Amino acid sequence: METPTPSRLKSARKAAGLTQQQLGMALGMEPNTASARMNQYEKGKHAPDFLTMKRIAKELDVPVAYFYCEEDDLAEIICALGKVDAIKRNEILKHLGEVIERER
Repeated sequence: METPTPSRLKSARKAAGLTQQQLGMALGMEPNTASARMNQYEKGKHAPDFLTMKRIAKELDVPVAYFYCEEDDLAEIICALGKVDAIKRNEILKHLGEVIERER
């Protein structure tokens, strides 16, 4: 099974309205290598280490877990939850726990 990171990285970058070069430069890469390096990440030829992935996630305003989650629907849930504050996330978690209990 292929890792979902490359395709999620590409879609998150595009959703943020950034080119590969712009994202790479925002991460501190040299302008003449930024695009090529980000392209290698998006093609899956090289994988960024976790700290780099955290920086990418911060720049693209998505939770780092979004890039690693295998299931697309769960990845979208992670992304959506990342957009709300901690209080609202706790409310959602409580509600989800109640729904799960009812299903048992």
